[in-house]
Amino acid sequence: MSQSWDKVNEALEADAIIQGYIKCRTKGGMIVDVFGIEAFLPGSQIDVHPIRDYDQFVGKTMEFKVVKINNEFRNVVVSHKALIEQELEAQKKEIIGKLEKGQILEGTVKNITSYGVFVDLGGVDGLIHITDLSWGRVDDPHKVVELDQKINVVILDFDDEKRRIALGLKQLTPHPWDALDADLKVGDHVKGKVVVIADYGAFVEVQPGVEGLIHVSEMSWSQHLRSAQEFLKVGDEVEAVILTLDRDERKMSLGIKQLREDPWEAIEAKYPVGSKHNAKVRNFTNFGVFVELEEGVDGLIHISDLSWTKKVKHPSEFTKVGEPIDVVVLDIDKENRRLSLGHKQLEDNPWDVFEAKYTVGSIHEGKITEMLEKGAVVALEENVEGFATPKHLVKEDGSQAQAGETLQFKVIEFNKDSKRIILSHSRTFEDPAREEKKAAAKKARTAKKEEGSKIENVAASTTLGDLDVLAQLKAQMEKGSK
Repeated sequence: MSQSWDKVNEALEADAIIQGYIKCRTKGGMIVDVFGIEAFLPGSQIDVHPIRDYDQFVGKTMEFKVVKINNEFRNVVVSHKALIEQELEAQKKEIIGKLEKGQILEGTVKNITSYGVFVDLGGVDGLIHITDLSWGRVDDPHKVVELDQKINVVILDFDDEKRRIALGLKQLTPHPWDALDADLKVGDHVKGKVVVIADYGAFVEVQPGVEGLIHVSEMSWSQHLRSAQEFLKVGDEVEAVILTLDRDERKMSLGIKQLREDPWEAIEAKYPVGSKHNAKVRNFTNFGVFVELEEGVDGLIHISDLSWTKKVKHPSEFTKVGEPIDVVVLDIDKENRRLSLGHKQLEDNPWDVFEAKYTVGSIHEGKITEMLEKGAVVALEENVEGFATPKHLVKEDGSQAQAGETLQFKVIEFNKDSKRIILSHSRTFEDPAREEKKAAAKKARTAKKEEGSKIENVAASTTLGDLDVLAQLKAQMEKGSK
């Protein structure tokens, strides 16, 4: 036994290569018989590559180097990896010295990560980035290569010290665009699968390595800004029309809305002026409501065309986004793809009736619904509104009328074209008083005129003998008046 220990110590000092027999597995490695001594071979020292099957080495005789001896505990540690590393170092220097861009080498897949594949080129590792594995999109490198698989790769690049080597696998096959059907042209239909999707569009793979972009604007005839995710998702099989094709730049744009007829081509037939439809409220502006009659057909209801009677300050007072609304087509702007629509036109113009009812001078009951700086909004019958300025809101007791009060109002102005009714509460009691005063004054003037006529008649019928009597009567009257 002492001779065996002497041989083991000599091998360590001389860095010599010895042979050993692998007896069995143990925790963390293998038990190796060298010179009759049981030595420990750690799992990490079996090979330069990670070992997944230890049992394949049991019963084999292999070469080792002694790397550590503990004489006190009589422990010996050996390594087979150290031998391989020596050989690999020599190979590595030789390989690195001959590396050139574009060179094709055989290697072994050493490790697979989410971003690429490490390949052993014989002691020198290189990386195939995930984008260089295939001309098509790769979401998982495991789908392209396997561990320990031998593959040919091309050297794409390396740093000055050649420690980082970029490899390519797809570059060993022709570019798919070069194999694209030469007869394929704009207007043709193609089928493919959605491989990537973003807000602005979807990339469709029509064949491995050949993709086309469907911009979101080419997914629907609608002009509303939307996200591509509303129409497609990754994995969808789609048919599309080729819109542009640039073989030199290897770019293709596609459309799917072109598979359906443009609704604006026959807009006059489907939505003639005067026709009535049901639409969906899309959004508001200060001047109106944008609605959609169908995918790709939009229209605007101007705020003045919402109601005959209600003064609408903002469309949100009248309807809500997403709600249905009945409309009538007023005008068609085919060039700008916009319909002018009306809502109030679905009913007869009530102002034709109001013209006869709310004549100037007529009196009606009204309720003050809103006080403004320049006056008050007054609700009348038939949902029509009038307006009264502050001076026309003074009540008979001198106080000012307030919101919520129901009072009598006189129409002092009616304008059918501008749909305006000007009202006055004050005039309901001021005008009668004024008329009464005028009537009394007129009556007094009439009575005075009649009295003067009587005196003239009496004077004309008297004789000279009566003059003294008249003179006396006049004197008595003057005396009485004094």
